[in-house]
Amino acid sequence: MSIDAVLSRIDDQLPEATERLLELLRIPSISTDPAYADHCQSAADWLVKDLQSLGIKAEKRTTPGHPMVVGHVEGPKDSAAPHLLFYGHYDVQPVDPLDLWDNDPFDPQLEDTPKGRVIRGRGSSDDKGQLMTFVEACRAWKAVNGTLPCSITFFFEGEEESGSPSLTPFMKENADELRADLALICDTGLFQSKTPAIVTMLRGMLSEEFTITGPRVDLHSGFFGGLAMNPIRVMSQVLADLHDSQGRVTIPGFYDGIPELSDEVRAQWDGLGFDWQSFLGGVGLSKPAGEEDRTPLEMIWSRPTAEVNGIWGGYTGDGFKTVLPAEAHAKISFRLVEGQDPLKLRAAFRDFVQSRLPEDCSVEFKGYGASPASIMDNTDPAFEATRQALSEEWPDPAAFVGCGGSIPIAGHFGSILGMNAMLVGFGKDDDAIHSPNEKYDLESFHKGTRSWARILHRLAANAA
Repeated sequence: MSIDAVLSRIDDQLPEATERLLELLRIPSISTDPAYADHCQSAADWLVKDLQSLGIKAEKRTTPGHPMVVGHVEGPKDSAAPHLLFYGHYDVQPVDPLDLWDNDPFDPQLEDTPKGRVIRGRGSSDDKGQLMTFVEACRAWKAVNGTLPCSITFFFEGEEESGSPSLTPFMKENADELRADLALICDTGLFQSKTPAIVTMLRGMLSEEFTITGPRVDLHSGFFGGLAMNPIRVMSQVLADLHDSQGRVTIPGFYDGIPELSDEVRAQWDGLGFDWQSFLGGVGLSKPAGEEDRTPLEMIWSRPTAEVNGIWGGYTGDGFKTVLPAEAHAKISFRLVEGQDPLKLRAAFRDFVQSRLPEDCSVEFKGYGASPASIMDNTDPAFEATRQALSEEWPDPAAFVGCGGSIPIAGHFGSILGMNAMLVGFGKDDDAIHSPNEKYDLESFHKGTRSWARILHRLAANAA
């Protein structure tokens, strides 16, 4: 296997690879809006056709929602290389507010910026550009060697940006077909936009909405103020009680069972030199607000959170209305870590709220997502082989890192398919995913493609 020839092919074919990505980006595959359902079908069709052009047995699979794309290709005969599953998603976020975009979000452009050339358009970083880095690496490998270095299953979803309602049933129904030795996910980024990173832990998520009701109707604050209980006052006290003065969450049992970082992991994270001042400074802040006895990286990677995402009640329009509202509402999300059971936490949170209600108030809860944290087994030799491959491609050596976000598919690979998952991505902190003017650095697209080629080479060579 010649890795140098594959890398040269990637370099030479970058303009053609970029044009293919631009073509995919022109398809407005917004999964959450039914008006774009046909476009999601078109994006799936595009990917099927592209995979088939590489000799991959690919097809579009129907679901109750948007289709899945599944493809299979066999590696060399008698190869001991691992069977890989590569996951990505072709759907994208809505583009609102449209007036904040400099150009049509589905007319992607190459732009020169002070930080280098970028691909500008919705889905360029999340996740079409990242998905195509792997496909382009396979394309170059096939062109040079005639076959891919190992057996690969391609698994592309069309509902990741709208809650993945069809994903779990599809995985369960097709478990035998999808099962492989290792799952690869390309939906993350570089650490501080420069260090290649392999994510080994993801926080889980619990989302709750609750409504506190007091009087039967809104009341005149002059006639009833001071005598009648105000639900917003109750809500404010409940939310204020969620944290103590040291930034710790006060729900009973919240931290039970959470493991401490090992000395090895802590040393690795300390060695990353996280510039939290710049990280916070970039959004106009200057002081960490989490647990006072934890480092900034611990706060966003390995510690749980309780955050208020929205509060409303009473009159919020222009002008003024002296109303004592009948109801107050709030949305709360919890990011969870290893050792936390989201369903037990939901019960504990609801008990926490109910215990603070005065006699004349009641509460109703509405639960949303509830997924546990995902912990990847980085003792698998594939992780170190990948770290070495990434370190060969990028100026900074690659690192094992955590991620404050939640990518439930990583946990599903373990719980449904019994597979370990490895997350490698090439996004940057300023890619503006989910926001207007989303971009993907051309360097990330180019070096990301080269990185996957190196990873495939190392995984196959180590197994030989």
